[in-house]
Amino acid sequence: MKTLSLTILGLSALALLPAAQAAAPSYTIVDLGVIGSGTASQAFGASPDGGIVVGRSFASQTQIAYSWTSQGGMVALPNLAGRKYATANDVNSAGLAVGTSAVTSFGSAPLPVMWSNGAVSALAMPQGFTSGSANGVNAAGVIAGTVGSGSVQRAVLFSAGGSSLITATAANGSLMTSAFGINDAGLVVGIGIDPNNAAVNVGMVYDSVTGVMSTVGALAGANAAINFAVSNSGYVVGTSSINQGSGNPFIWSASTGMVAIGLPEATSQGSARGVNDQGWVVGNAGGQYSVPFLYADGATYSLQSLLSAGSGWDLSTNTSASAMSIANNGSIVGTVVHNGQTHAYQMTLVSSVPEPESWALMLGGLSVLGGLARRRRQAILG
Repeated sequence: MKTLSLTILGLSALALLPAAQAAAPSYTIVDLGVIGSGTASQAFGASPDGGIVVGRSFASQTQIAYSWTSQGGMVALPNLAGRKYATANDVNSAGLAVGTSAVTSFGSAPLPVMWSNGAVSALAMPQGFTSGSANGVNAAGVIAGTVGSGSVQRAVLFSAGGSSLITATAANGSLMTSAFGINDAGLVVGIGIDPNNAAVNVGMVYDSVTGVMSTVGALAGANAAINFAVSNSGYVVGTSSINQGSGNPFIWSASTGMVAIGLPEATSQGSARGVNDQGWVVGNAGGQYSVPFLYADGATYSLQSLLSAGSGWDLSTNTSASAMSIANNGSIVGTVVHNGQTHAYQMTLVSSVPEPESWALMLGGLSVLGGLARRRRQAILG
């Protein structure tokens, strides 16, 4: 009985050790490479399950959209005839990818496109519009994007039935001008304009089922916002600023409102670019360099700090690094400098910080075990 009591106490003490050491998630990282003899690559989107990554690969006088999987590697996506520059921005778990096809490396004359079963097709735009981009896609194949430019730029939804402008306005009259993301429930997020103050970026959420448009407000001390991504669980992320200046990252939900995300060390501004169903967020912070970050369970980590030192991966001392999307399995994609080459990457989660509820349950369980052990020992000694 004494041995059992001491064993329980010993296990209780040992159980505390991992908790003290689990200060940050642990990740491995993979270089996604380039297409053919390409010179560089970037990753912009990932499927919700993390199985597919999309982006673009650069070569001499061309820009090739790609789809990447761990089984098949990086595969080129075809471009529209007569066009050399393509970018894939997002992909759903069925492999439907969306993006843009342009005629120059600067994105001239962009057309919204989708790639399905290895074939590319231009998306039909609303009447009167001749340029646009496809930015996000959900499980049903509904695509969120933008058409037009300048004062006539508008948010749009593309679907099998065609395309339609998002014309709903918020209570203050704000209109969505660009849609960047859409979730499986039909929530669309993006940026809009306030007709009473054109200098203010308005972060907007559109419920395509009910037709209701709303705004997310701004962080304390700011008056503007841009929404970049939305999860299926309803989290929205972006950046909040004064007018159209540099800002700070946030996460928003209908129940909690807007919450500021802390910045990594040695940075003074940033934006959140991707969010998963658990509320984990990735984005990019700025200072002297571009510093991609992960926000998980209330803590912010630079991605560099989550990798082994001296491994040749540079996510902290260059201006090219980024984190653009995070999947529900915790995998992160973006751009990294690897052994001097600017390439797309995928970081895969190995271990994670327990949820606050998990900490409480574990500590409560240890207290019960400790109490049982003390009573058992007292009974033996008495």
